[in-house]
Amino acid sequence: MLTKDKAQDTFDRVKKFATAPEVEVLIAGGKNALTRFANNTIHQNVAEENYVVSVRTAFDGRTARATTNKFDDESLRRCVQASEDLARVQHPDPDLLPLAAAETFGQGPAAVRRTFFETASVGPAERAETVGKIVEVARKRNLTTAGIYSTAETVEAVLNSRGLCAYHTQTLAEISVTMLAKDSSGWQKANSPDVRTINAVELAETAARKALESAAPRELPPGKYTVVLEPAAVLDLLGFAFWDWGGQAVLDERSFLNNRVGTRLFGENVTIYDDVYHPLQSGSPFDGEGVRRQRVQLVENGVVRRLVYARGTAEKMKKSGHAGKLGPIEATGHGFPLPNEIGEMPINIVFGAPAQVKTTGEMVANTERGVLVTRLWYIREVDPYEKILTGMTRDGTFLIEGGKLQGGIRNFRFNQSVIHLLSNVEEMGEPVRASGEESFDMVVPPMKVRDFNFTEVTKF
Repeated sequence: MLTKDKAQDTFDRVKKFATAPEVEVLIAGGKNALTRFANNTIHQNVAEENYVVSVRTAFDGRTARATTNKFDDESLRRCVQASEDLARVQHPDPDLLPLAAAETFGQGPAAVRRTFFETASVGPAERAETVGKIVEVARKRNLTTAGIYSTAETVEAVLNSRGLCAYHTQTLAEISVTMLAKDSSGWQKANSPDVRTINAVELAETAARKALESAAPRELPPGKYTVVLEPAAVLDLLGFAFWDWGGQAVLDERSFLNNRVGTRLFGENVTIYDDVYHPLQSGSPFDGEGVRRQRVQLVENGVVRRLVYARGTAEKMKKSGHAGKLGPIEATGHGFPLPNEIGEMPINIVFGAPAQVKTTGEMVANTERGVLVTRLWYIREVDPYEKILTGMTRDGTFLIEGGKLQGGIRNFRFNQSVIHLLSNVEEMGEPVRASGEESFDMVVPPMKVRDFNFTEVTKF
């Protein structure tokens, strides 16, 4: 792994080659390994170690970035030269701030442990053994399985000519399992910095049960149903909303939160934070400029309380007259590397626990007629301001009648507003670390939601 001393040495050499008054270096990369399986057998095993150096230079409001994955002096010199040549031909940006100073990283909550030897030491033999256990579950039930088992050990660092040095390492293990039957399927996925918290056999057993119990799916007419959404389905829907919590999105008037900050937009049982320090979260405690991330309460009892800001966005918001209208406006450590047009967004979403925690089974038992949704896919945005999304269910969609699962149903297409969804939450479970396919990982609960809008039935 690239150590902190190696990162500092790389920056020192970059700085030596630079003529620009301001220099910033981002270093990212690490070791990644993947075992992929299908048709009950491993068919791919790959491993890679790679690191990227990204150099940003600035001259009088002009800035640009160049990148290399070679760390020798000549490659770094060429990267610096490319960055400076590009910067010199840019139009000056009057809003460009000086590089973040060392004190912007400052003191903050102690980051939870994110690097585990047990994860970093997993090799191809250990992954193959785990896949073998998943395949054994499938074969015992006459099913076919496919999926992945990956591990990674990564590093992120931001260093600049104003003395800032932010460094973070992390491990991550991920297992995704799909179980296939003749006319049905089941799916489960989990990841964690600590591989010991992932139970591959339990994931396989759950996916297999869903595949078997959803066999011979019936067709239900489209319409509005009460749904019980498992955490993966919740996060894949909500992930489309959080881009709009960035100050730049509001400043550009492309956020569904324009004119809605400070209002009760969701149900009173909905409270949401962005909290990189939560024990179930992952990622570095600093943003793309090296600014320490803050814990920010985005929603309190249904009221949108705050946005997140990169340094530059916070200054532009203050100049634009938004100060006082959107709550405190200050850099919250949620920016992306400059230059960019995105601005910022919260990426460590954590839901507050409900007053009354319900298990998924209890939510099903409390539902007279509805649909249990394991996961969603192929989600696209239909109406940006009302945050209406369309997509489909898959890999375990069940009819609920009389408080019990009554077998599988054909999958639905939906058109659903995220605003309405979070306004119609009747029950929630304990927030857990969840992983889907359409969005980033979050700490979210399963939810029981009324009037979920299914618009048509698929053919599978």
